[in-house]
Amino acid sequence: LCPPGIKCGGVLSAPSGNFSSPNFPGLYPYETECTWLIVVAEGSSVLLSFSHFELEYHDTCAYDYLQVYNGASRDRGNLLGTFCGHSPPPPFSSAWHVMAVVFRSDRHVAKHGFAAAYQKDACGGQLTGLSGEITSPRYPESYPNDAECRWRIGGPGAGPLTLVFTDFQVEGGQGCSFDFVALFDGPTAAAPRLGRYCGSSRPPRTVSSTPHLLILFKSDFNIGGRGFKAHFYSAGECQEVFTTIKGNFSSPQYPSFYPNNLKCQWSIQLPLGYRIKVFFLDMELEGRSSLTGSCDYDHLAAFEGSTENGSLVGRWCGRDSLAPLTSRSNQLLLVLHTDRNTAKRGFSVAYVGGK
Repeated sequence: LCPPGIKCGGVLSAPSGNFSSPNFPGLYPYETECTWLIVVAEGSSVLLSFSHFELEYHDTCAYDYLQVYNGASRDRGNLLGTFCGHSPPPPFSSAWHVMAVVFRSDRHVAKHGFAAAYQKDACGGQLTGLSGEITSPRYPESYPNDAECRWRIGGPGAGPLTLVFTDFQVEGGQGCSFDFVALFDGPTAAAPRLGRYCGSSRPPRTVSSTPHLLILFKSDFNIGGRGFKAHFYSAGECQEVFTTIKGNFSSPQYPSFYPNNLKCQWSIQLPLGYRIKVFFLDMELEGRSSLTGSCDYDHLAAFEGSTENGSLVGRWCGRDSLAPLTSRSNQLLLVLHTDRNTAKRGFSVAYVGGK
C-alpha cells in the first residue's frame, strides 16, 4: 500500500532503534499505510516514545492516524490507542516482547508526521493494557544480580487488578531479605504492601483494591534463580458473583474485542432448591485448534457448583450455536479463558433461576 520508492514499515528487532513516517521531517505521502513490528527478546518489554507528532486532526482520527498495539497489529484486543492531531501519544511499555505501530494517511491533507524511538526495557515499566504478562529480566534464564525492577500496572478506567504467578523461582532466605518480589496496592511503594515473596513456592493469586498495582523485584549481589512469570488482568468485569434470581453478563468490553490473557469467572449462586437455566444470546470466540479439533485456545466453560473442581457441563469456542443449559444444582460457575493472541467479539448470556 506504499507509493513506489517510499520506505515504509518493517520488522525492528535490534535492542533499540528509531523510526518515522515516510519523508519525515517533510510531509508524509497521501494514501499510505505502514506497519512497524517491534520484536525484542522474549521476557523483555518494549518502551516506545514519540519525539515529534503532527498528523491531520479529526475528532475520532478517521482520516490520518497512528495506532499502537500491545502485540501484533490487527488484533483489536491488543489496541492501546489511536492518535492524530498535534498531541503526541504518551510513552508506552508493552506487556509482551512484541509491539506494533500502524500509520495510515488518506488522500487529502498531509502533515509532517512523527518520529519515534524504542528500546528493550527488560526491567519494569508502566503497563496500561487491561491484561498482560510480566517476566523477570532474562527469564527463563537466570536473572541478573543487583537488579531492581518496578512494574506499575493499571490506570484510570481499569477495575481492581488480579495478578497470577505461573512460574516462580527466586533465591530464598529468612524474611526474603536477599532477592524478592514485593506487591503494593497502588502506584508507589508508599501504598499498602500486599506481600513479599521469595523461594520456589508460587505466590498466591493477588487482587488489588485499587486500579493500580506496583510490582517490585530486587536481586542482591549473588545467587540467582529462573525468576518469575506472571500475568495480570483488570478484574472489574471479570470476577463476579450473582445471587439474584435472574441476570445477564458478557465478556469484558463486549461487543468490542475481549482482552488477551484473561481468566474470568462468573459464579451464579441461588437459594437451595433452585436450578439455573442459562441462555446464550451471542458467542464469537477464537475457533477450535486445527490439530486437535478441540477448544484449546480461547474458550468458555461451565461447571456445576462454585469451583472448577465441579463436574464440567460444557466447553465452547468459535461460533458454537448453543442451546440453553440447565444446572443440576443451585450453583453454576462460568469461566472464560483467553490466550496471548487472537481476540473476538466474545459472548453475552442471560440466566434465570427456577424450582
